[in-house]
Amino acid sequence: MLKKLSEEKMITILETGIVEFAQNGPDRANINVIARKSGVSVGVIYKYYTSKDDFFEACLRHALKVLEAAINDAMQGECKILTRAEKLIRAVQRSAKENSSYNVLYHEITSGSCRRYAPVFAREIEEISANAYATFIRQAQAAGEVRHDMDPRLFAFFFDNLLMMLQFSYCCDYYRERFTIYCGESVFTDDERVVTELLKFFASAFATESAQIMQTN
Repeated sequence: MLKKLSEEKMITILETGIVEFAQNGPDRANINVIARKSGVSVGVIYKYYTSKDDFFEACLRHALKVLEAAINDAMQGECKILTRAEKLIRAVQRSAKENSSYNVLYHEITSGSCRRYAPVFAREIEEISANAYATFIRQAQAAGEVRHDMDPRLFAFFFDNLLMMLQFSYCCDYYRERFTIYCGESVFTDDERVVTELLKFFASAFATESAQIMQTN
């Protein structure tokens, strides 16, 4: 009888799987490699997961929990909308550096070899940020911090598009190269410059109607 694995060991297996799936996609990822690097047998993995697809989905859900925790942490407490935006930008930077494989896996679902999973996971993934962002934008509107004539859900979509592209720009090969073409090689070592410039962009987008009128006069 196989001994039940500890939670720590289960996490090791999932983390190893995430790296393998991020590097090779679900089709080319090798369960034997994952088992060897995790220090277990293939049989142990299949004791807990019925198939390679089942294991892949478990890896993805583990990654999502970590990404969700980063967003939730940035959403804690009462603060001005630009302060909230800054917290989220920094959370994206931190996640990209500490958990790059998670973000690569996310990108693969949107456009790569994992895209067949999109119908299953799109709502599960995107509702995490969609609801959170629309809520804080509505709150900012009620507080008079931002213009009232914008649709919170559409604005949340545009806001998330920028953060998502920032995620990919730190982790995914094509977008990393694109980042350097636009911003130079030093962009990866100058997080403060990225935060400052993106906040300037958001500050213009969040401007109230009165501020917009003053700018045009």
